[in-house]
Amino acid sequence: MSRFAKPSRSLPAGAALVAIVLLFQAPPAAGQSKSAAISAAKPPVKVFISVDMEGISGIVHGDQTTPGTAEYADGRKWMAQDVNAAVDAALAAGATEVVVNDSHGSMRNIDPDDLHPRAVLVSGSPKPLSMMQGVDGSFAACFLIGYHAKAGTENAILDHTISGSVVRHVKLNGVEMPELGLNAAIAGYYGVPVALVTGDMAVCRQAGEVLGKDVVTVAVKEAYGRLAAKLVPMGEARRGIADGVKAALRRLPGLKPFKPAAPYRFELGYHVSAQADMGAMLVPKMERVDARTLAFAAEDYIDGFRTLRALISLAPAR
Repeated sequence: MSRFAKPSRSLPAGAALVAIVLLFQAPPAAGQSKSAAISAAKPPVKVFISVDMEGISGIVHGDQTTPGTAEYADGRKWMAQDVNAAVDAALAAGATEVVVNDSHGSMRNIDPDDLHPRAVLVSGSPKPLSMMQGVDGSFAACFLIGYHAKAGTENAILDHTISGSVVRHVKLNGVEMPELGLNAAIAGYYGVPVALVTGDMAVCRQAGEVLGKDVVTVAVKEAYGRLAAKLVPMGEARRGIADGVKAALRRLPGLKPFKPAAPYRFELGYHVSAQADMGAMLVPKMERVDARTLAFAAEDYIDGFRTLRALISLAPAR
């Protein structure tokens, strides 16, 4: 497998935002206005957003996240509105560039015409880094918008991990991970901290468990089972996301990237044994933990993540 570039030697996460604050306090050069001095000296502050759909404001059912259904148009509109609230707040707080990766299903859900005009969209699938395609060491922060809880979570809207028809669980170094943890480790590989997670109350709780107390979470609904929820009013939810962005960027100077320890042990639990058969038969160096579970080790996290995706893709849907 090919290797991605190591983190670039850009400003450490948060340093660019601190620099912007200091610029407002520094006197302009002779003959130069304060605004011109700030514009000329301001370092770039890039924010990466991975946006899923199940945790978007208003969404409670798969019909709202699946192309071809009567409710999908509403779901994709709400998806754009949630992410636009985050983009607008990030730009207002000093971000100079925002990249948005459409991270649900076909990854062609956001209509580019509906996205904030200053945001850059990464659209389509497959992508080498899937939900995290486009992240690298030049970004100061990562936001996970509209995320959902891991498979098997009680009172969580549309809970699953990567593939609802294939995956029962994924463990990294012995700890069961939601998608937010697997993706935060990709951001961490490049030295980028996850500063904000939005979704239902269950995923917000899991974000704190995996990433620690410093990550900002914004709950836009409280699930009753898997297919119903008490929704935060839409306008209030978007204001909450915007406030979360501002709080996350204020915390950024002290926020550390999520970096699990190498070597990385991945464990993939399938729903049925026939799904595990394919990986065990076709992929070298697989450990058959039991009839439905495979495990492997990787020295490089990105290599391990790619192997995980290959094992999921090989498995037949149950």
